[in-house]
Amino acid sequence: MTAGMIEARRLRRGLLSMVAATAVLTVGFVGAAPAAAAADVQSKQWYLDAMDAEEIWKTSTGEGIKVAVIDTGVNPSTPSLKGQVLKGMDVSEAKGDETDDYRGHGTTMAELIAGTGAGGGLKGLAPGAKIIPYRVSDTELQNNQKVNAFDEEEAIRAAADSDAKIINMSFGNEYYTTAVREAVKYAQSKGKLFFAATGNDAKKGNKEHYPAAYPEAIAVAATDREGQVADYSQHGDFVDLAAPANGIPRWCDESFTRYCDGDGGTSAATAIASASAALIWSAHPDWTGNQVLRVMLESAGRGEDWKPGTVSRYLGYGIVRPGAHINRGIGKPGDPGINPLTNKKVGDTSDSSHWTAPSASASAQAPESKPTSDAVVAGSSKSTENKSQLGLIIGGAAAVVVVAGVAFVIARRRRTA
Repeated sequence: MTAGMIEARRLRRGLLSMVAATAVLTVGFVGAAPAAAAADVQSKQWYLDAMDAEEIWKTSTGEGIKVAVIDTGVNPSTPSLKGQVLKGMDVSEAKGDETDDYRGHGTTMAELIAGTGAGGGLKGLAPGAKIIPYRVSDTELQNNQKVNAFDEEEAIRAAADSDAKIINMSFGNEYYTTAVREAVKYAQSKGKLFFAATGNDAKKGNKEHYPAAYPEAIAVAATDREGQVADYSQHGDFVDLAAPANGIPRWCDESFTRYCDGDGGTSAATAIASASAALIWSAHPDWTGNQVLRVMLESAGRGEDWKPGTVSRYLGYGIVRPGAHINRGIGKPGDPGINPLTNKKVGDTSDSSHWTAPSASASAQAPESKPTSDAVVAGSSKSTENKSQLGLIIGGAAAVVVVAGVAFVIARRRRTA
């Protein structure tokens, strides 16, 4: 083993030891509450109505799209996931395999993406998609068993080499590692869309969260029912999109006997963003990942007072709303080879510091300061077309009580890294 490998292993173990044992790789769920009966769990998935999911599913369910879920494993035997999980890989080297979810976290993510809702379980936003699980370790598993110190980067590369079009990582930490960064870059070079959670520690230092903060990742923040950024959702110039998270149930633990109430955190938001990408890609199977992402950015829900050429440190380009494109045609695919976040060809690692922002018609908008209550619904249509569902409304910056000035020019620092 080379000195570099030894150092990488030491760093990896150090990072794992610093992650709270009660969380899954630092981005678990927030505020878990008493258990929710399975029969009642779908009634708590408020965002499905807000997004007018039933109308979206008339056109696209995510069929033909495979999503790699890099997490704690995925249990393929829950009622909602039967027939939805394909052969994956255990990269953790712990006891069991990728179908042995030792927390329940990965299974929840899989259900939020592609669950059928059978048996009263969680209904996925893209129920026609399929899941490829890649199991990695968290702190508690690492402390109890011998694990692979390089599992994260190996899982990303394996997923990049698979036929999954989308990679979902609903976890991370505050430490930059070159090996993981290179793995994410590799995934991007293979044409994958790599979604990662921004983190749940906004009130605990709000440090940049990796892999979400790598320029090649699509960083997803969390919102509440009113479309306001969740108070725990980490923010900064690395945020790209936002998605619903608050009040979304989860599997309580690895026993899979009940769901728990609470906030899904940026974990759930990331899964919903991945599912949104699956819906759009399924509707346009000949598109590249760049085109899918461009449409996601252009169709994202954002306040009417957001100025062209700016993005939000809290919501990025806005809240995902796949129905805005699928049902109403908002968003144009554009150049298949150009990444819409960097304006560079996929795989091009040259300096992007001189990137020119897209034209105003193609650029996202964000609040100049505090948004007003006159807002755009981030479902598939405006509230009058959306069964009067209040849902994903981008209103005032609820958790943005920290500082004013939530917008900045579109050429963000993270995009010149």
